[in-house]
Amino acid sequence: MIIKHSDTYYFDIIRYNIKKYRKLKKLTQQELADRAGLTMNYISKIESIKMERGISIPSLTRIADALEIDIRELFNDIIYC
Repeated sequence: MIIKHSDTYYFDIIRYNIKKYRKLKKLTQQELADRAGLTMNYISKIESIKMERGISIPSLTRIADALEIDIRELFNDIIYC
């Protein structure tokens, strides 16, 4: 059986994981942006629920590299306890 989710579902997973790993690394949004070669405004938008458009693969790769994680970690489902 194939489970279909909305785009929002996937954006929420990615935004949650970016913020989670950023905080685990004790980085500000500005520090992550600097490491990734992106703007702080862009990182802020990605982490915000307001971000409704897609995030490019190159941007996700830069963010994962800046966080020193495998890009697949950004797609790990959120587990609520």
